[in-house]
Amino acid sequence: MPLSFTQSVIEEFRANEGKVGGPFEGANLLLLTTTGARSGTEHTTPLGFVRDGDLLLIVGSAGGSHRHPDWYHNLLAHPMVRVEVGTRTYGAIAVPAEGERRDLLFERVVRVAPGYADYQAGTDRILPVVVLERSEPDAAPGTGPANLAEKLIEVHTWLRSQLAHVRVEADAHFAARAAHQGPGAPPAPGLGLQLRQHCLAFCESLTFHHTGEDAHLFPALASGHPHLSDVFARLAEEHRTVARIQGELHALLAEVATADPDRFRTELDRMSVELSAHLDYEEESLLPLLSGIPFPPVAP
Repeated sequence: MPLSFTQSVIEEFRANEGKVGGPFEGANLLLLTTTGARSGTEHTTPLGFVRDGDLLLIVGSAGGSHRHPDWYHNLLAHPMVRVEVGTRTYGAIAVPAEGERRDLLFERVVRVAPGYADYQAGTDRILPVVVLERSEPDAAPGTGPANLAEKLIEVHTWLRSQLAHVRVEADAHFAARAAHQGPGAPPAPGLGLQLRQHCLAFCESLTFHHTGEDAHLFPALASGHPHLSDVFARLAEEHRTVARIQGELHALLAEVATADPDRFRTELDRMSVELSAHLDYEEESLLPLLSGIPFPPVAP
């Protein structure tokens, strides 16, 4: 069965260290892998991009279509994406820009790739500008975690920093709402989507981390260390507590534009306290066991 045009571009990209000929020859091209908003399956799409410092910008132009592309709807539901640029592959958080920031970034994109201005002129919808924020350390080869203890610390450090990041954005979001003066509804502060995406990315990552521990890590450790059964039971119960708080945060996020600031902060503070205590206890209990297990795992 012949390859589709998109799949042929993907295969050429991966076979030639990110270089593609034909209509994309010489263009800055990346592969974006998103998780289907409805299907939950992965989809990879070749896209042009523009660099903005350490960030990559992509535009939901869909060739000037009047509808947003599927990959954009996917990343709104699942902000954690995979990016391939050249020979590098890494995880990222996809954050659509809003308001003035979106307009500024779109101007930067158009200076590099004027064709996007033509796409925008041909449709009434506002073309989304999505910022791809790297979600994992840019470690040099051979400098990553050497064992599971170091990997656990790396994951926990990211979770702590992401939760702090969400709090900063929440404060800025609610401050912008509170600063509104005069009649009428307050203007969008430009942080609603940003806050939402980072919250969802944090929750997705935390769920993935805890699911992997419950399904694989904890049972494997418990079988070799039966005297720690109480430790693993406590960690599993704390996972359920954190999951309940995540559900409440998801409900708040659905109405972030009108969410009550005090309630949102209360839930975020409660989650921060619970999660910090959980991560501290997990590190105290498990790091001595994990320090002797190499990472990546060695095949038997």
